[in-house]
Amino acid sequence: MELSKRVLNMSPSPTMAITSKAKELRAKGIDVIGFGAGEPDFDTPEHVKEAAKEAIDMGFTKYTPPAGIPELREAVAYKLKNENNIDYEPEQIVITDGAKQALFNLMLSVIEEGDEVIIPKPYWVTYPEQVKFAGGKPVFVETKEVKNFTLTLEDIEPAVTSKTKLIIICTPHNPTGAVIPKEELERIGKFCAERGILIASDECYEKLTYDGFKHTSTASISEEIKEVTVTINALSKTFAMTGWRVGYAAGPKEIIDAMIKINSQSISNVNSIAQKAAVAALVKPKDFLNDWIKAYDERRRYMVEKLNKIPGVSCLMPKGAFYAFPNVKELIEKGRFKDDFDLAEYLLEEAKIAVVPGTAFGSPGYLRLSYATSMENIVEGLERFKKAVIERLNG
Repeated sequence: MELSKRVLNMSPSPTMAITSKAKELRAKGIDVIGFGAGEPDFDTPEHVKEAAKEAIDMGFTKYTPPAGIPELREAVAYKLKNENNIDYEPEQIVITDGAKQALFNLMLSVIEEGDEVIIPKPYWVTYPEQVKFAGGKPVFVETKEVKNFTLTLEDIEPAVTSKTKLIIICTPHNPTGAVIPKEELERIGKFCAERGILIASDECYEKLTYDGFKHTSTASISEEIKEVTVTINALSKTFAMTGWRVGYAAGPKEIIDAMIKINSQSISNVNSIAQKAAVAALVKPKDFLNDWIKAYDERRRYMVEKLNKIPGVSCLMPKGAFYAFPNVKELIEKGRFKDDFDLAEYLLEEAKIAVVPGTAFGSPGYLRLSYATSMENIVEGLERFKKAVIERLNG
């Protein structure tokens, strides 16, 4: 039986593969420290779990509308207006199985065969695969380490052609932690609005910023920019709800209606119980975030400081999200590794730490390490990293 070309053309997620391998090794009793997962180590807030239990007790376990339950769409609209300064009607919102599915539905809704989609590098591993699946052509533009990986209009302009349909913007950024300033988002947004280029604004890490840097929602800048923007978000990172699989998209009604149509013929609806929990998450106080961000900040500073003390490694201080993205090109050369995959394999085998190679994000010569894990794991894991590197360099 032959598989379809669209599936054969798709690569599995490297981040999920690394995380799965680390879990398999731990299940065998091997002490592996995982820096691969983009997953908060905190537990889902208690009031969110209680809302789910209440939904089960009330028998809220049936099908829901493909677009999401009305109260959740209303809660998202309220959240976007009060926290992001964007006015969306509930009818302009669709609830999805995480942000990944929101992006997937968007690609299937707007991309025709041969359409070009601009994707800044480094990129989240899923972006190009979804574009290819929808029949589009990923067009990569490279952000620069010397500019803190911050996307600018000058990066984008040379890549735009008559076939450009969409640009994907992620801020705060996975994997680099870069945060695009409002002024630059405005320049990019105006440029896209003038040319009718859609913007997919991935804002999953919106609450996780440091050192005074603030997140700006692309669609909040002006009405003209809002008209060409689809805002993508999820409850996964902010509320430690990765496994609950609740995300959403908000944007022009015709696009959202198309995404709802895909829901109706694919997943039917997002888990009913998780939707009730999501309402509680969005409408109740988020005081717990202060402690979480403080912990992330402490881990961030420690991780970057220690990475910069490892021979052949240099690392910028991320401004958002919960990842460090160290440059390991010198280490690869001096340690005689073939590439960053070879280095990552060495660290897993010798140091028993799991990291994601930068090549997975379109940037060879880097690694991604998540600091969404305990300080204890970070201290031990980075000590193992340094020891393994020194052994290799002196071997």
